[in-house]
Amino acid sequence: MNSRQIVLASRPKGLPGYENFRFENKVLADIIEDEVLLKASFISVDPYMRGRMNDVKSYASSFQVDQPIAGGVIAEVIDSKSKSFAKSDFVLGNLPWATYSIEKGENLRKIDTSVAPASYYLGILGMPGLTAYFGIMDIGKPKTGETVLISGAAGAVGLVAGQIAKLQGAYVVGIAGSDEKCNLIKEQFSFDDAINYNTSRILKKSIAAACPNGVDIYFDNVGGKITDAAILNLNFHSRIVLCGQISLYNNTEIPVGPAILPRLLTRSVMLQGFIVSNYSNRFNQGLEYLAKWLGEGKLKYTETIISGFDNLPEAFLGLFSGINKGKMIVKI
Repeated sequence: MNSRQIVLASRPKGLPGYENFRFENKVLADIIEDEVLLKASFISVDPYMRGRMNDVKSYASSFQVDQPIAGGVIAEVIDSKSKSFAKSDFVLGNLPWATYSIEKGENLRKIDTSVAPASYYLGILGMPGLTAYFGIMDIGKPKTGETVLISGAAGAVGLVAGQIAKLQGAYVVGIAGSDEKCNLIKEQFSFDDAINYNTSRILKKSIAAACPNGVDIYFDNVGGKITDAAILNLNFHSRIVLCGQISLYNNTEIPVGPAILPRLLTRSVMLQGFIVSNYSNRFNQGLEYLAKWLGEGKLKYTETIISGFDNLPEAFLGLFSGINKGKMIVKI
C-alpha cells in the first residue's frame, strides 16, 4: 500500500511557513495481528501543534525533524486484524498526517456517525469540546447571573465554552477578530455581546462597556494584549481559565507586559492553567453531556473544512491568521 505523508522538514523560528513541511511517499507493510489499516477521512489542525514543532520539553512530546507530524484523525478501516474493528468502521486516533496509516487497535476508538457527523469527533465531540466543558465546568464554575468573557470566542473551543456558560445561566461576552465573527457568535451561538478586538480603540474600555457588571470568569484562549485588558476588568473572587495563548505561540522572545500578579492578588483572583488530558479519566462524562446537549439542540457548532491532503499546511498556518470559524479541519 502506497501512502503520502507530511513530515516536519525543519523547526520554525517565529511564524511557521511552507518550508517547514515536506511531502513524502511511503510504502506501508502488510498489517499483522492486532493492527488496522486506515484511510484518513478528516485530519485536525490545532494551535497546540505549534508548540510541538519546537525542541522543548512540554506536556506533549516534540515533533521530530524528518518524521511525520501527527494529531487527531478520523479514519476509515480498510483492513483489520484486530478483533475490535471491522472494515468500514470509522475510528478516531492520534495518527500521522498521512493518506493511509497502520495503527494498533488498542490506540483507536470507534465513533458513531449516527450520533453526529464524523468530523464532529475532532471538534465539539472531541478534544476542543472536552476542553471547553472541563474549563468552564471544573475551573470557571459559572453561577447564574455571573459574567463570562471569552477570548478566541469564534474558535473551536471558544464557541462551545460560551454556549456551556450560557446553559449555566451566565451572561456571556466573546472577543473575536472581525465583525463577521462577532455577529456569528451573537446571532447563531447565543452570546449576549461581542467585541471586535481589531476595531476597538481601547480594549479595556470596550470590555467594560460590554461587561457592565465586571468579569467574573475569563476564559483565555489568546493571551497577550487581549488578556492584559481583560484582567483590568476582573471582579473580586473572579476566575481565569487559562486554556491557550495563541497570540504568543510564534514569538521568538519572551514578551514583557504589565505586571498582573498584584491585580490578581488584590482582587483575590484564581488563575488555573490546564490541558484537557488532565481530565482523561472523566472524558466519558464530558462526552455524555456534550452529546446530550448537542442532541437536544442546546449546543450548536460550526466547522471550517478545507478539502485536500495537500492543503494541510495551508490550513494549519491559517489558524494563526484567524481564517477559521469554529474547528479547522482538512477533509482528505
